[in-house]
Amino acid sequence: MPAFDDSDFLPSTPLSPTKSRDMPLLQRITSKNSSHPVGSHGSVTSTLSIPGDSHAGTHNSIEIPASRSAISDAQSYMHSLSLSPSMKDRRGSRNSFGTSLPIPRSKRQSRLSSVHYADGLKPTRPGMPPIQPSRDIIAAQLQDLSGEKVRAAKDMAFVFDIDGVLVHGDRLIPQGQRVLEILNGDNELGIKIPHIFLTNGSGKPELARVNQLSKILHSPISTDQFIQSHTPMRALAEYYKTVLVVGGEGYKCREVAEEYGFENIVVPNDIVAWDPTIAPYRVFTEEERATSRPRDFSKMDIEAIMVFSDSRDYATDMQIIMDLLRSENGRLGTVAKDPVSQRIPIYFSQGDMLCPTEHPIPRMSQGTFRIGLEAMYKSLTGEDLERTVYGKPEYATYKYADEVIASWMEQIHNDERLPSNVYMIGDNPASDIVGGNMYGWNTCLVRTGVYQGEGNDENNPASFGVFKNVLEAVQTAIRKELGKDFQFEFNEAINPVRNGNVSAID
Repeated sequence: MPAFDDSDFLPSTPLSPTKSRDMPLLQRITSKNSSHPVGSHGSVTSTLSIPGDSHAGTHNSIEIPASRSAISDAQSYMHSLSLSPSMKDRRGSRNSFGTSLPIPRSKRQSRLSSVHYADGLKPTRPGMPPIQPSRDIIAAQLQDLSGEKVRAAKDMAFVFDIDGVLVHGDRLIPQGQRVLEILNGDNELGIKIPHIFLTNGSGKPELARVNQLSKILHSPISTDQFIQSHTPMRALAEYYKTVLVVGGEGYKCREVAEEYGFENIVVPNDIVAWDPTIAPYRVFTEEERATSRPRDFSKMDIEAIMVFSDSRDYATDMQIIMDLLRSENGRLGTVAKDPVSQRIPIYFSQGDMLCPTEHPIPRMSQGTFRIGLEAMYKSLTGEDLERTVYGKPEYATYKYADEVIASWMEQIHNDERLPSNVYMIGDNPASDIVGGNMYGWNTCLVRTGVYQGEGNDENNPASFGVFKNVLEAVQTAIRKELGKDFQFEFNEAINPVRNGNVSAID
């Protein structure tokens, strides 16, 4: 294997916490014909040769410097968040992105939904302008009279984690519904305050998850303001055609991969249906066999492994993944002579150790699955596993969030820009808070999920404070930006023409 120096992998300037408003939009931070990642200060950085060079001409993705080493350390069972990982002893595989994570370069490639209406239909009047309810007219007049507050409202944005902040599984956290009502216009100005959702949750197509959340939270949510842990991984479809997709319920993650543009998608059930002996402890039902897509995998090279969501069958998934990681270039039934140079890459959509659910004690998440694989690989090969982890607190996820915030600003306020004051509200100090702090956002830690401690977290303290719930956090942030007297309800009886007095019948 060739030898590499640090300069082959790391940005010319070390990454540092940066205010999100200082970050230009993704489509502006590289030239149209560039295939190199850009450092946090705009400098072009080098990286290993990326797989699928034949796809390089499409230029629909950008590579963001990773904030943690791609090489696992089986001794370290928590997040590896060094911003300057040592690469001196690194032995890179032929398929490595090195210290870069590809994410979509420009705006979301498909507008999967917009604000929801009854029965999925928008109210229209053929040949007539759109209906403007009187409430909107009153709100517009109020906003005309409150220019300073309106500018402040448009210059702030909220980024919400979901599980443990707004919901517990399928169960609503009551304050979550009220928060979205306020941000969607139930406030003294009747104004929409920008907000997006940034979750390490995964396993469903974005539209399906948005529809589910809209029902639980009783508030309209758009896919254009929604980022799951695997949403930025759509960029990987430019580099790989044949992939193993792992995790999630049933075949929902196959649907996700199809939506993202991967051409040849394999799931573990397809492999078990082809050769049941590959998973000796698995009881494979006829129904599962009927819905699988078996092929002759001894004649197919799988190019990459994508863990999109939590495994529903650790034993089977780990066995198949280990077979592929130890194979010759992703060909099942083979064992590589060199476990590094012939190893295919593996990607994880997030690295959380725990996830809040309806159970009173948080459950193990994708991070524990990853650790198990890393330890097994080390034991069987003697080598540390090279892997790539997306999701919070990964820097690339926040770069992508900037793009989504700016795009959402354009939709609701016709002003495509990043607000100056971004508030990240989460329940997990090791992902929500550390990631937001690193990116220069104001961070708010709530006690309705993973974190249950008194005071602030010692290792990853929230910069804006710790709050009982999401409503308390949002109200505190809004009053800081818009004034302590700001009211969190809209009074339709107000008549702006009468200087805010309640309308009276003459």
